[in-house]
Amino acid sequence: MNHTAKAVNDEKKILLMGNPNVGKSVIFHKLTGMEVEISNYAGTTVGFTKSKIKLDGEEIDFIDVPGTYSLESTSEAEDVAVKFMESNPTAIVCVLDSTYLERNLKLALQIKGYNIPMLFVLNLIDVSERQGIHIDIDLLEKELGSKVIPAVAVKDKGIDKIRQELSRILKEEKTTKVVEEKLSNEELWKMASDITNKVQKTVKVEKNILEKLGDKTIQPFPGIPIAIVILLLSLGLVVGVGKALRSFILLPFITDLYTPFMTNIVSRFVDAGILRNILVGEFGILIKGIEWPFALILPYVFLFYLVISFLEDSGYLPRIGVLMDAVLSRLGVQGGSMIPLLLGYGCAVPAIISTRSATSKKERLIVTLMISFGIPCVSQTGAFISLLGDYSILMLIAVYLISFLVIVAVSKFADKAIKGKTDPMVIEIPNLLIPERKSYFRKLKMRMKHFFYDAEVPMLMGVILAAIVVETGILIRVSEWIEPLVVNWLGLPKEASLSLILGIIRRELAVLPLLEMNLNGLQMFVGSVVALFYIPCLSVVAILIQEFNLKTALTIGLATIVSALTFGGIINQIGLLFI
Repeated sequence: MNHTAKAVNDEKKILLMGNPNVGKSVIFHKLTGMEVEISNYAGTTVGFTKSKIKLDGEEIDFIDVPGTYSLESTSEAEDVAVKFMESNPTAIVCVLDSTYLERNLKLALQIKGYNIPMLFVLNLIDVSERQGIHIDIDLLEKELGSKVIPAVAVKDKGIDKIRQELSRILKEEKTTKVVEEKLSNEELWKMASDITNKVQKTVKVEKNILEKLGDKTIQPFPGIPIAIVILLLSLGLVVGVGKALRSFILLPFITDLYTPFMTNIVSRFVDAGILRNILVGEFGILIKGIEWPFALILPYVFLFYLVISFLEDSGYLPRIGVLMDAVLSRLGVQGGSMIPLLLGYGCAVPAIISTRSATSKKERLIVTLMISFGIPCVSQTGAFISLLGDYSILMLIAVYLISFLVIVAVSKFADKAIKGKTDPMVIEIPNLLIPERKSYFRKLKMRMKHFFYDAEVPMLMGVILAAIVVETGILIRVSEWIEPLVVNWLGLPKEASLSLILGIIRRELAVLPLLEMNLNGLQMFVGSVVALFYIPCLSVVAILIQEFNLKTALTIGLATIVSALTFGGIINQIGLLFI
C-alpha cells in the first residue's frame, strides 16, 4: 500500500531505514506480513511502503523508508528520508549490510545524530561469514550505543529478536529529541572507518563458485559473453516455452473446447443478431475476452516475470548495468539505466517509475523517452510473437532490430536536445546469490496479480469496445474516414483502423486485431511497426503525467503517434517497390 508523505503524521511510527539492497523490504514483509516488491537492485523503494506492526497488543505504523546512502537531501530518495526523520518517529530500525559495514555505518551515524531510539539489524551475516568477515557484535553495540541484532532476514533469523527489542524500546520512556550538530562527510567517513577497523576482522577464505562467478560477471571478459548467453537463454525460454504453451495447450483448448461450448450456450438463450455477435461473434466478448489475454498474452507475461524476477533476486541485473555503461554513456545515460530499460520489456509503468533513481532530470527524461518510443512491453511482445512467429521469425527479429535502432536514435537526439548533464555511473553491486524461494515466488505471485489488475481489465475493456465498434457499424464509418491513411499510406485493410482505436487502451491491442485479418507478410510487418511506435497505453500516459507533467505526456503521446504512422507508411511504400 503506497502513500504520500502527508499520510505519515500518526502519533506512533517506526521507521525502517538503511542503504539500498540491505534487505529492508524482506524485513518489512517478515515483520508485517504485507506483500511488498522485493528487488535486489537500487531504486526499488523510491516510494515508501506503510503497514501496521503489532507489538504487545498495540498496532503501530511501520514505514519502509526509501533506501539511501546519506541524509544530505541531494536526491529525491534522500529528501524523503530526511522528511521522515523530521516527522517525530517513535523509533528507528536501521538495517546494516554486514558485507559492506563501513559504507553502511556512514548513514547509521547520520541517523544517530537525531537522537531517536534506535535498533540496528546486521543483516546478511551468513554471507559475510562465508566471505571471511567476522564482526564483534558486542563491541559494535558499544561503539554505536544501541542494540545490534545479527540477522539473515530471508531465512527468518533474527526476526523474532527484532520484534522483542522493538517492544522493549516502546516500553521505555521516550527522551526528548535532540538533533546533534551535523558532522561533515569526511568526519562521518573517518568515524565509520574507525569503528569498522575496531569491530571487524577479515580472514582470507577460498571464494565459493558464486563469488567467483560474481567477480567475473562484471569484467568485460568473460562478463559480456556470459551476459549474451544469459539473455539469449532468457529470450529462448520466454519465446520458445511461451509459444509451446500457446500452440499446444491454450489455443487448442480455446478453439476446440471453450469456443464451441460457449457459442452453443449463448445460442440457446440469445437469438441471432447484434447481441449474439457481440457476445460470441468475430470479436465476441466471451471468446476474445478469454483468448487474447489468457491464450495469447499470459504465457509470455508469466515466463518473462519468471526470468526477470530470478535475475533481480540473484543480483545479476546490476552487473549488466556495469557491462553496458561504456555503451549507454555514448547515448547520454549511465549503465545503471539499463535496469529501467530491461524493466520496460515487462511493463513501461514500473520502468518509468524506477527512473527516479537517475541522478539528473535529463537522464530520467532520456530513459523515459527510450522506454516510451522503442521498448515493447511483455504483452506487446506476446502479441508480436502471435502475429509474426508462425509466419516469419526473421520479421520478428527485424521488428526488434528496428526497436533497438529507435532506442539509439531517440537517446542520441534527446541527449543533444535536452539541457543538463548526466552524472557518472554510481550503481549498487549486490552479492550474487541463489534467490530465496519464498521471496522469489512471493514476488512472482504479486507481479502476476498486478498484471491481472493493471492489464487484464483494460484489455477486457478493449475487447468489449472492439465488439461494439465492429457489430454496430462504427468501424465502417471510422474506416471510411481514415481510409487514405490506413489503406493508401499504410497499405493495411480498412478494418485495421480498429487497431489504431484499441491501441490507445493497451499497446498489444494494436496488434491482436490483426490476427483476425488475412494479411500478407508486408502488411503484418507494417502493422507490427506501427504498433511498436504507437502511443503508449493509457496507464503509461497517466504515469507520465504523474511523474512529469501533462505537457510532457501529451508531447510524447503525439510524437509516438506521428512516428508510428510515418515509419509504418515509409516501410509500406518501400516494400511495394519490391513486391
